[in-house]
Amino acid sequence: MKVCVYGAGAIGGHVAARLARGGAEVSVIARGPHLAAIRQRGLTVHAHDGLLHSRPRASDNPAEIGPQDAVVVTVKAPALPSVAAGIAPLLGPETSVAFVMNGIPWWYYDGTPEAGRRLPELDPGDALRRAVGIPRTIGGVVYSAATVVEPGTVQVEAKDGRVILGEIDGSLTPRLRALAAAIAAGGMGGVAVPDIRAAVWAKLLGNLMTGPLCILARSCMEDTLASPAVRETAIRMAREVTAIAAAQGWPIAGDAPEARIARSSKLRHKPSILQDLEAGREMEIDALFAAPLRLAREAGVAVPTLEVMTALATRAAIAAGLYRPAMEVTA
Repeated sequence: MKVCVYGAGAIGGHVAARLARGGAEVSVIARGPHLAAIRQRGLTVHAHDGLLHSRPRASDNPAEIGPQDAVVVTVKAPALPSVAAGIAPLLGPETSVAFVMNGIPWWYYDGTPEAGRRLPELDPGDALRRAVGIPRTIGGVVYSAATVVEPGTVQVEAKDGRVILGEIDGSLTPRLRALAAAIAAGGMGGVAVPDIRAAVWAKLLGNLMTGPLCILARSCMEDTLASPAVRETAIRMAREVTAIAAAQGWPIAGDAPEARIARSSKLRHKPSILQDLEAGREMEIDALFAAPLRLAREAGVAVPTLEVMTALATRAAIAAGLYRPAMEVTA
């Protein structure tokens, strides 16, 4: 199976390494020093189950890679317009494109009775809709606490990494199963599900109950959640996210917020949005903060704690020059 990982940073690098370990023919789209290092020394991933080293074909120009069986997009949401502009050479007649990302996805309403609705700030000018199209699109979320520790090298902190994939119409197609199996073959959970929006909301729960707080504290989860008052705030935020998801028809299963926060409070990991702030990269405010709050407002769900914390975190992003508001971040 020929698979190109578009955006081989921390998450993309880990996924690419797992695909290569499982026997896929892997290529990556990367840039800058990270690209140079992968070309020179290969891709190195330090994971709980050992050292993963591979030498994927690497480029910043998709035309050098050519058509694939599948493309796995792992860029941050602000980079999606560049994906729309560059992805065409990777697309053959049957190529699927899995968007394995954080936040509310650009395709959120497609494949549902509300298929005519749009979240235009997540796909400006319908660029992805035109370049990729809904028939090719697969939704996805990833759990992998990972960091690029130096160009070409990724450190994975979590032991239970997994990629969850789903067709946006809920069907369990052969292409969906094949891509999930290719990831699983490399020792990382690869799961095909019929309810990808439920998985989106479950991941958003984690992003939203710690991301804004870690931005404000400029600290990892363990340090940020050390205060009982902050932990209680995180629990209220988790309950509010759960209420939005339920109102959307995608209730979040699993442990109570208290148990989730207890686990997060033991992690030295910095959420990716804080990593972006510290590295001076554009931040995923629209997909992670603004879009969920818009959905809360439309559903009439009160989210007072999320409203305050995401507004403050957004102000920090604006002050750092890493976000220009496109969506209103109030509920």
